[in-house]
Amino acid sequence: MMNHAQRLNRFLAGAKSSATYAIMDRVAQKRAVGDKVISLSAGEPDFGTPAHIRSAAISAIQSGYTRYSQVAGLRPLREAIAEKFQVENGIQTDWRNTIVCNGGKQVIFNALASTLNEADEVIVPAPYWVSYPEMVQVCGGTPILVQCDAGSSFKLTPQALEKAITERTRWLILNSPSNPSGAVYSEDELRALATVLMRHPQVLILSDDIYEHLVFDDKAFFTLAQIAPQLHDRILTMNGVSKAYAMTGWRIGFGAGPAWLINAMEKLQGQQTSGACTISQYAAIAALAGPKDFIHQSRDVFQQRRDNLVGYINQIPGLQCDIPSGAFYGFIACRDWIGRTTRSGTVLKSDDHVVSALLDEANVATVHGSAFGLGPYIRISYALDDAPLVDACEAISKFRQAFVE
Repeated sequence: MMNHAQRLNRFLAGAKSSATYAIMDRVAQKRAVGDKVISLSAGEPDFGTPAHIRSAAISAIQSGYTRYSQVAGLRPLREAIAEKFQVENGIQTDWRNTIVCNGGKQVIFNALASTLNEADEVIVPAPYWVSYPEMVQVCGGTPILVQCDAGSSFKLTPQALEKAITERTRWLILNSPSNPSGAVYSEDELRALATVLMRHPQVLILSDDIYEHLVFDDKAFFTLAQIAPQLHDRILTMNGVSKAYAMTGWRIGFGAGPAWLINAMEKLQGQQTSGACTISQYAAIAALAGPKDFIHQSRDVFQQRRDNLVGYINQIPGLQCDIPSGAFYGFIACRDWIGRTTRSGTVLKSDDHVVSALLDEANVATVHGSAFGLGPYIRISYALDDAPLVDACEAISKFRQAFVE
């Protein structure tokens, strides 16, 4: 009898499942049997979607705007996206050079699937969002992982970029602010990378700016298409409403790039999902065109939580958290915990073991740094209220106190 499970697409068969969702599944299983787990694993704001955005969606339903939209998105939304890029980022673009997708992840996937052929390479600085290398793999390319450790503030240097580029390099993926490290590229750092990229015209750049509005300490946000307009015809700038407007479940991501790429992505999307949810698109129009007070308020809250988290974590022996400049994650070094034995007798052989033990013994869910390409670290999301965040840190501290000496 034929085993169809052994005949999966070979690119998909070689990809890994999301480590983040695997942890979330374990949290759900523990909660189902009554365990009180504090989850620091999910990458989504804990705030509700602002009222004026929800009202726009309700109005769209009541007005009967529940049919298909154009594949690349409603024109009013694409116009709002183009204006957002022009006004907020200084990127000269037109609505025709934008696309709306089912979340930021689909923007990235469509770009890779539209352009990658076998033997094409994609440079992915590590630590990276867990889905980057897997999407490259599924699309038939080869992820080239470049280690960017604490010595470079978890950021890609021009020297490392130059070394990684080959004649087969098709894409560079840049994420700023970064998931998982919270690193933010400065204007000068982006200019230095652009200087390298100018020497290699075969390289496209995917700029993942989804955490754009979560930059702390009054620092400015910069994106590559803004800094290096001479590379404009090689850059896809990806963003969305999920993080800034607390709209993760609405599934609206968008991108702006050269016409040839946007057209290819639209062609693929037309045979794939046909487009994003029309109701969510009307909500996204309200988000982009509406008041921005929510963004500034939530950023201030996240910055305070960041400060609290770093203070708590750095008091726990064996853990070290540098101050992240953006996003809502702490990327915590746990090297001194490796080789230690927990109260239950578990030997912590890796950051994966640390995460499993924290969940099993302390009921705190985190994600291991090696899933993001750099260990031994653990990633903590501080996108939750102050009280459970303090409780989680205290549980981690008690977990450490119980190590077998």
